[in-house]
Parts: sequence; structure tokens; C-alpha cells
Amino acid sequence: MNTASESSVIAAEPTLPVSKPWFVYLVRAANGSLYCGVSDDPVRRFATHQSGKGARFFLSSPAVALVYTEACRDKSEALRQERLIKKLKKSAKECLVATAATGLSI
Repeated sequence: MNTASESSVIAAEPTLPVSKPWFVYLVRAANGSLYCGVSDDPVRRFATHQSGKGARFFLSSPAVALVYTEACRDKSEALRQERLIKKLKKSAKECLVATAATGLSI
């Protein structure tokens, strides 16, 4: 039979802070160009781009579609991935978009 003191002693597992996921994303502009950015909520950020706010990039050609998102473990990883994507040629970025559209992973 357990006493009250024995049953109240439970080993507490340490909880690690769960970092909020961040995303790197690509948005297609009306002129066909691709914009790369990072956000903790890419759908909300896309809506901001569509409203004409958030990036001067869309002043000349409005945002028309969120075409690629990639989850990252934290903001710093998302920023690193953004730098890598921005260095890619447009044809390689289009491959990312096509891969996302088909549901395949590289």
C-alpha cells in the first residue's frame, strides 16, 4: 500500500523549451519572378505580401502565389536556408517549386 508521501513523489522529466518552427518560402510574383523569405507563419506573410506590404520586391509586380515552403527547426536555420536558396539560379528554384507541387522530397 502506498502512503501519501510515496505517491506524491514523481520524478519530473525536464522539459526542453520547444522552439517555434520557422519556414523558408518562395512566392511567385505576377511577372513570374520568385521571392524568397523566412517567416514563422508563411501563409500570413504571403497575405501581407499580397496586400502590398512587407517587401518592396512586390511594388513592381504583385505577389500571386505561395509556391514553396520548407520547415526549419528555428529562425537561424531558416535564414541559412534562405541564403542558400537565394544563391540558386532561377532554374534550380523552379525545381524546388516543382518538387513541392508534386509532393516529392529531394
